[in-house]
Amino acid sequence: MSIDLEPSWLHVLKDEFKQPYMLKLKEFLKNEKAAGHVIYPKGGDIFNAFNTTPFDDVKVVILGQDPYHGLNQAHGLSFSVQKGIDIPPSLRNIYKELQTDIPGFVIPKHGDLTEWAQQGVLLLNATLTVQAANAGSHQKKGWELFTDTVIKKISDEKQGVVFILWGNYAQSKSALIDATKHLVIKSTHPSPLAVSRGGFFGSRPFSKANDYLVKQGKKPIDWQIH
Repeated sequence: MSIDLEPSWLHVLKDEFKQPYMLKLKEFLKNEKAAGHVIYPKGGDIFNAFNTTPFDDVKVVILGQDPYHGLNQAHGLSFSVQKGIDIPPSLRNIYKELQTDIPGFVIPKHGDLTEWAQQGVLLLNATLTVQAANAGSHQKKGWELFTDTVIKKISDEKQGVVFILWGNYAQSKSALIDATKHLVIKSTHPSPLAVSRGGFFGSRPFSKANDYLVKQGKKPIDWQIH
């Protein structure tokens, strides 16, 4: 795991990389590779969320749990897949909600959310790697400690950020966020199983986020993916 991190994030997180848990995590990933396991996303994309959305630019955080574990899906942005890959069910539901929430939104033909990340939407998974075809395989190895620190740093050092927390796991992270200086939006997870229980469709997280950003004097997100 080579650490090639955007400078503003490196400034905020440099001490984390020296922590014992991070050294153990690095060792774990090295052993996984030595054992012949394929790891997603590829090394250069592990910190893609940070490198595409500098700390200074973060306006919205959308929290996922695990990278996709299928071939060529994960590229380091939560809920996003590379162009040319089938749009996963959760993202299809996110697009459906966008269609009713944002006037004129047209459902894209692909699932690459890089355009959001470039506008200040940090697409952060709690766990940043996974073994191919083995969902959740890199949970509780140290990544969560790292990404909890990320959430806390954003909460402590920034003002007026929107945190979008879908599902129970993401919502458990609200304990790290100061809701007096940020907006926390919670709803059911967009996965098909969770959506069938209600609470995601009609929750309007995207327009709520933009309304809040405008009130903060910030430029709203153009949610349309091209």
